[in-house]
Amino acid sequence: MRQVPVLLTMLTVLAIPPLAGQAPARAIPMLVSAEWVADRLGEPDLVVLQVDQRREGYAEGHIPGAVFLPYQQIAIEVDGLPVEMPMVDALEAAFEEAGVNDGNRIVVYGAPLSAARAWMTLDYLGLGDRVGMLDGGMSAWRAAGLSESTSDVDVSRGSLTVRPEPNRIVGADWILDRLDDPQTVLIDARPLDEYTGEDGGNEGRYLAGHIPGARHLYWEELTHSREDPRLLPEAELRTRFDAAGAASDRRIVVYCFIGMRASMAYFVSRLLEYDTYLYDGSWHDWSARDLPVQSGPDGLVGVRR
Repeated sequence: MRQVPVLLTMLTVLAIPPLAGQAPARAIPMLVSAEWVADRLGEPDLVVLQVDQRREGYAEGHIPGAVFLPYQQIAIEVDGLPVEMPMVDALEAAFEEAGVNDGNRIVVYGAPLSAARAWMTLDYLGLGDRVGMLDGGMSAWRAAGLSESTSDVDVSRGSLTVRPEPNRIVGADWILDRLDDPQTVLIDARPLDEYTGEDGGNEGRYLAGHIPGARHLYWEELTHSREDPRLLPEAELRTRFDAAGAASDRRIVVYCFIGMRASMAYFVSRLLEYDTYLYDGSWHDWSARDLPVQSGPDGLVGVRR
């Protein structure tokens, strides 16, 4: 009888729900190394997806067991905007066709921006806690001397339950309403000449400059180099985001020209646990509207390399 109170106490503790706002435990790290993936290949709940615009790279050599997912299935043209999020049911079908099931851990890799876009898409679907991105992609895999395959992988269609978080994607009107909000930080992930307007708005095709108040943080400056696309150490990434005004009590809104380069900024911002949103229409959408524009170097974060 003396053990009953102890047992009841244990059951009570187990029944306590997580604190409000407390993030659920991750099933997989957000960023995984080539060695991490290699050590777990063949585990029944692990799905590895190579996401790219063309299949040739996959055919030349891919991670053994990896399934090819066409980038075009997760980014489509909508109303003249070339890289937009498809409808939820189309996304659900795309990942199911790639063999993804409820309960799977997922690793995405490919060209850096394609992999980041895939991670962001799965996060939008409410599955971010089950997805890791391979740091450095196939370059890191090959640098580690790991084996490759050239064989296609046959998979059975999966069954996936998604929990969309549509608020993760914002539009021009949402941003316009918050241009003077100090708790909203805009980060422009385009090259410097596009941000300042020195490119002439792609030779006059678009307005030149950036959204007023946006800070500049080019996505490639989050990586070691084009040849080594692994992300910088977390401390250095945080330095760059902090310089751009990021803070735990602020909203971080990332954009670029069409929403592709901003996908890497989105991933890193989420990695650093900031409250992050994507303006998917990005500058392509903003410059097509009668909205305020700022040009010049204001907003540089002072971490140019």
